[in-house]
This record gives sequence, C-alpha cells and structure tokens, in this order.
Amino acid sequence: MNHYDLLRGLHILAVIAWMAGLLYLPRLFVYHIQNRDKPEVTAVFANMERRLLRFIMNPAMIAAWLFGAGLIYVNVADRFGMKFFHEPWFVVKMLGIVGITGYHHFLSAKFKKLNRGEDIGTEKFWRMANEIPFVLAIIMVIAVTTEFFTI
Repeated sequence: MNHYDLLRGLHILAVIAWMAGLLYLPRLFVYHIQNRDKPEVTAVFANMERRLLRFIMNPAMIAAWLFGAGLIYVNVADRFGMKFFHEPWFVVKMLGIVGITGYHHFLSAKFKKLNRGEDIGTEKFWRMANEIPFVLAIIMVIAVTTEFFTI
C-alpha cells in the first residue's frame, strides 16, 4: 500500500468533514438567532452547535492538520525535498489553512458568546459569513490542483 495515497485520502476525508461543519454552524447560528425569544428552541440549537463543534469540527480539524503534516513530511522526506515550500501555490494553500483555522476559532468563540446570551450579529451577517470557508476552499483547491501560482 502506498502510504502517501492513504494519507492523502484520509486528509481529504478529514477536510470534507471539517468543511461540512464550517458551512453548517453559521446556518445553525441563523436559526438560533431567529428563535432567540423561544428558550426551548434555542436550547435545541445550542445542543446541536455544541455537538457539531465537539464531535465533528474539532476532531476533523485536528485530523486534517495531522494528515496534512504527514503529507508534507512524506513530500520532504521521499519526494521533493524542501523545494516545494517555496512554490507560490503551497504558500497560498498554507495561508488558506491559517485562514480557515482562524475562522474555525472565530466560530467557536461566537458559539460561546451566543450561549452566554450575548449578541453575535445578525442573521444577514451569518448568511454572508457562511460563504467564507467555501471561498477559501476554492482558492486553495485551485492553487493546489493546478499549481496555478507557480514561479
């Protein structure tokens, strides 16, 4: 079995799970905000949000980072050496990863504020914020698959 292909497959699966959570949590925030005057409904959304973060998003983020680090290790050790670190497409990918990870932590902080009863923004804001991870994913996937940003 090719370890690189296994790592790549596991990385892709972890990213899919992570992206699903990043795209769904803001939608749950919209429903939570819409029903803020109904404590029995918001309790259900709070439980859904907590479970999504704890059991899907956080483990998927950690797995994506670990499998991605494994891919980098294999690339450095067995394939390309250090040269691909200097490729613009790789830099774009790493910046995107930092952006998506920051967005994940932003959502986590907003979840905590929402569950303390604090205002986290409007429905409109969360509908727009919902597009952020997808835009970052588009940029990263195009950069990596086409190596478009190459010297």
